[in-house]
Amino acid sequence: MFEIGSRARTLPAPPGVVWDSLVAPRRAGTRPWLHLLADEVEPSVLTAEKPGRVTWSSLWPSRPDDRILFGLTAARDGGTLLRFTLLTPGEAPDQSKTGHLRRRLNQLLFADLRHSYGQ
Repeated sequence: MFEIGSRARTLPAPPGVVWDSLVAPRRAGTRPWLHLLADEVEPSVLTAEKPGRVTWSSLWPSRPDDRILFGLTAARDGGTLLRFTLLTPGEAPDQSKTGHLRRRLNQLLFADLRHSYGQ
C-alpha cells in the first residue's frame, strides 16, 4: 500500500468517543456528521481496535481498493489527536483527484465530525 495523503489534527472528544463515531457514524442518538457527496458511498469498517485504530473501505466507487486508516491518540487537553492516512495498493491518482480526496477527508473529519461534538 502506498500513502497518498495523511493529516493529523485534534478533536475535542476523548479517543473512545471518536472511535465510536468512526466505527458507527450513523448510530442512533448521535449528531449526523457523515454527509456524503453523490460520488461517495458509505464506508465499511474493515478493522477496529479500540481505542486506537480503525480502517475504512474507500468512500469512492471509482477507487474501490483505497483504504483509510485512522490512528487515535489521547491529547493533553482530554481530546483526541486523530490522524487519517489514505492508502492505495495501486497507482496514485493525478494531483487534482488526490487533492479532492484529501479535502473531502479533511471536511468530513476536521469540520463535520468536529461540529458533531459541539465545536
